[in-house]
Amino acid sequence: MTAAPILRSLADLRALRRESMMKGETLAVVPTMGALHQGHLSLVEAAKAACDRVVVTIFVNPKQFNSPEDLANYPRTEVEDAEKLAPFGVDAIFVPDPNEMYPQGYATEVAVGGSITSVMEGPFRPGHFEGVATVVAKLFLQTGADKAFFGQKDYQQLMVVTRMARDLDIPIEVVGCPTVREPSGLAMSSRNTRLSEAGLVTAGKLNPLMEAAAERLRSGAPYAPIETGLRADLATLGFGEVEYIDLRCAETLVALEQADKPARMFVAAWLDGVRLIDNIAV
Repeated sequence: MTAAPILRSLADLRALRRESMMKGETLAVVPTMGALHQGHLSLVEAAKAACDRVVVTIFVNPKQFNSPEDLANYPRTEVEDAEKLAPFGVDAIFVPDPNEMYPQGYATEVAVGGSITSVMEGPFRPGHFEGVATVVAKLFLQTGADKAFFGQKDYQQLMVVTRMARDLDIPIEVVGCPTVREPSGLAMSSRNTRLSEAGLVTAGKLNPLMEAAAERLRSGAPYAPIETGLRADLATLGFGEVEYIDLRCAETLVALEQADKPARMFVAAWLDGVRLIDNIAV
């Protein structure tokens, strides 16, 4: 199958949207920062099944990085990404440069307030969700897509972009797709490539520990001792700083002391100098 065209200008992207509208076709967007893995490709599959046309965006958004070093180290693999997308028959890959997204004099920021941004990732990554909301709002408006596809691995981010689109009356449906995992249970992430072989083995033990904890919560056990035990287990395995282990309402992200309503468990921890995050339904 032939490779999808790579669009670098907003004018070309909008021309594609106009053509789709003239033909009465639905359009999906899959926003990514590249370094594509099977998790991203599962989103593309879902988008292809739901809409007539699919645009995958690849943009390493500088506004959502807290560390210049992290931004510099983030993998850029445009050629490899295009090769991975070729079998899926996407209609275009939008790869703007920073000046296209944030031209000289750019001065607007989109911020989502309230409990969904003030917890977990919010305190540890100040400004991160403003960067996410800003770039995703622009991509929604630039593509004019009918549906957008995001993975549940970044569950808090999924809630942020859903609320942003709803609050700003952007006519798009945000679709959350299941987390894709390695055989060990490790959630697929572009950052996993920075783990050592030993680190990958250790990281693969995080999800089974979370699932065991979730099983206890489903049986009615209180959360506090489970969190304490999980922190001890991670320390024994060799994890570094554990930024949070939270049990929260799946709809509001309000903290829970017991899984007495639909809930999710969230973890953020460091290993091998890599920040790992995961979440599962309880």
